[in-house]
Amino acid sequence: MSISRTLAGLTAAATAAIATLAAVAPAAQAAQADAGSAWGPYHAPRHTAKTWGTLSAVGEDHATLPTARQIKITGKVYDNTRGSACGWAVFRITYRKGNNLPFRHHSVIDCSYRTPKHFSFKYRNVYQVELKVCSEFKTAKPSLNCLYAGTWKTLYLSK
Repeated sequence: MSISRTLAGLTAAATAAIATLAAVAPAAQAAQADAGSAWGPYHAPRHTAKTWGTLSAVGEDHATLPTARQIKITGKVYDNTRGSACGWAVFRITYRKGNNLPFRHHSVIDCSYRTPKHFSFKYRNVYQVELKVCSEFKTAKPSLNCLYAGTWKTLYLSK
């Protein structure tokens, strides 16, 4: 009888330890996501513009589509040209809308030679964040050449 009581006690202790570890693991992952991860520096061709910063993602939901409840991106963008060109940091934010994953662009522009422009923004239900750095004239939005030439750098992808 004492052997079965000992086994029952060990089983209960092991179950409690596993439950404690299971509860701590998501909390540790959330703490890591809240701290943010650094990205960059990334440069435009010929180093005419550069940008870097941090990205933090909170509350990934894998029940339907894997998305972060909210992402926050902060950073700086530099214009390294003395002429009329400006430095652009263009973010492509892919988000969840129902069962679809559309995207939108978020652009930050700096036209002051070697004086950084600070930026910070948040989005909800984010699946992926990509970045492209360009140097071109100041306009209302980035050119098609900036958006479609070259490759996007992935800063965040929900897993």
